[in-house]
Formats: sequence, C-alpha cells, structure tokens
Amino acid sequence: MSSSDTLQALSEAGVSIWLDDLSRQRINSGNLAKLITERHVVGVTSNPTIFAHAVEHAEDYAEQVGALAARGASAEEAIREIVIADVQLACDVFSGTWETTGGTDGRVSLEVDPRLAHHTEATVAQAAELWKMVDRPNLMIKIPATVEGLPAITDALADGISVNVTLVFSVQRYREVMAAFFAGLERAKANGHDLAAIASVASFFVSRLDTEVDKRLEVIGTQQALELRGQAAVANARLAYAAYQQEFATQRWARLREAGGRPQRPLWASTGVKNPAYPDTKYVTELIAPGVVNTMPENTLLALADHGEVPGDQVSGTVEQAQRTFDELTEVGIDLDDVFRVLEREGVEKFDESWAELGKTVAGQLAKAAPQSRS
Repeated sequence: MSSSDTLQALSEAGVSIWLDDLSRQRINSGNLAKLITERHVVGVTSNPTIFAHAVEHAEDYAEQVGALAARGASAEEAIREIVIADVQLACDVFSGTWETTGGTDGRVSLEVDPRLAHHTEATVAQAAELWKMVDRPNLMIKIPATVEGLPAITDALADGISVNVTLVFSVQRYREVMAAFFAGLERAKANGHDLAAIASVASFFVSRLDTEVDKRLEVIGTQQALELRGQAAVANARLAYAAYQQEFATQRWARLREAGGRPQRPLWASTGVKNPAYPDTKYVTELIAPGVVNTMPENTLLALADHGEVPGDQVSGTVEQAQRTFDELTEVGIDLDDVFRVLEREGVEKFDESWAELGKTVAGQLAKAAPQSRS
C-alpha cells in the first residue's frame, strides 16, 4: 500500500488526520497546502512550544518582528500578533477543506493563555477576544479541561465559539467535558446561535498516560506489573470512546442534533510514541474508530505513511477488554486516580513553561531587531 493509500485508508476508516504543528515557514513554503493535497491532512493544532520553536528558527517572522520592535511592542503584544497572524493564515489555507467537509474539518486550534487554566472568567474573556481577533469561522479556541475550565467551555460555546477542549486525561473528566458541551449548546440555542456553526472536539491525551503508568509499573517490578506496560493509554482511550458513544446516544443529544448541533468528536492527542520500544504508529493504528480526530506530529504522520497499517476499527466493542486492563492495573497497585491528577497538574505546568519559553524567545527576537540607539 502506498503512503497516500495508507493515509487515505485511515481517512476512509473515519479518522480525521490533523497535524500537531504550525509555523509560518510551513505555511509560506506551501508545505501545509501540500500536506492537505498529498497526505490527507484536514486540520492543525498548535501550542506555545511549537510557536516558540518556529519564531526562533525561521526567517519568515523577521519582517513582522522588526516592525513590532520598531514600534516598541512588548513581548506579550508581539506574541499575540504573531500567533494571530499564523492562525489566520492557516485558517485561510484550510478554508477549502472547511467548505468541502461542511465545517466538520479544516479546523485550526489556538489556545488561551495557559496561565489562565484555573481562572474561569479570564479564560472566557480571552476566548472571546481571540475569537474576534482571528475572525475566521474555522477557528477553534483551546480551553483546558481543568475544574475551572469546565464552566468556561460552556460559556464559550454558549457565545457561539467553537472549542477544542484540551488536557483531558480521565474518562470521568471526559464525561464532565461532554456535559459542559451539552450545556453550552443548549445555552447557545437559547441565545439564538446557529448550532451548525459551532464545532467542538475533546482532546484526550494518550501517550503521556503510558509514560506515567509504565514508570510506576517498573517501580512495582513484578512480572504481572511489567507485562502491563504499554497498555494503559490505549485502554483508557477505548473506554473514553465507549463513554462518547453512550453520551451521544441520549435524548439530550438527540434534541441538540435535531436543532442542528454537531457532535463533539473525540480527538486523540499526544500520539507521538515516547518509548522507542513501542511501534512508532501505536497510538494511531490501535485507536482507529469512526468519527474521531487524531492530531499527530509530522514524524508520526510520515511513519504511518511509510510503514503504517490500517486494520480497520480497533476501538468499537473493546470496552470489556479495556476495563479488564484497568482492573489489572489496579490489582498490581496502580492508583489511576492519582495518575490522572498528576498528569493534569503536569500538563498545566508544561503549558505554563511553554508559554514562558515563547515569551523569552519573542523577547529575544525583539531585542535583536530593535533599532540601535545612537550615542
């Protein structure tokens, strides 16, 4: 099977392929458009680490950074304008995909300042601000699924804003995310918004769970524990998909669907394999299911195109097997609730660190480009 055929088969199996990377160089060079036409990529996600790397290593930002430096823009102002410009350009590149898929795909995600992860009102305010500034119908605003983020998700949706819910780790939190989604659409309908214009995904993080659980299994060290390595993440995602199927078979959803609502699709995030002992396409091929998104780094996309297989739906009907895996993890001493708490806390911290890295990078670029004062 050729690379194009492999990726096409994945798309035909119901998986929307999104790229977890965005830069102006990728846009300006035509690479992003090429991935759309040749690699079946139908969306893109971004984060501060990706933007920091892009700004530091690409000449494509030089002109804008120079103009920002000349007018004395702060690092915060510069970040906002640089990121907004990139996201607008990407939205325009994906506008054809957005139109041909009826608004299902062709989506570009932009996250709120991660420092607001525990501040509901500030998150809602910034989501509205970013939505207005980008001014593209195929934008999604990323809001973390923290306790404080849940009401912000509802409020943003109620205002007609499309939302990518990020940092979802546990099935319990995922159910809370879906409840927040339903409440948001119900309020959006009451507010007179066209529900068909509102899209949402719930980004369920995958590989980080195996990294954390495997580390704990190795500390336990028994044969039974070691045999469970590499199983937690896929089992967790499969349980999440079962929860998705259950929640979207309710009368509550049926009413919203009849009013034009689109389902909030599960999105598999963090799908790059971190353990070299595992197949490099593990978190794609083992999580194929209809109606999901898989946002993957480019090396995972290329690995899939080169030697990946598409064995069909690997998720539907696996809930009992997945639950057995979780039961066995508990039996050997894994405290899964603690694992999820740690991953959420570390996820927010990593996003904070990424934002600080982006600020430092942009401040450095502004300093380099600043007009030299004459003595």
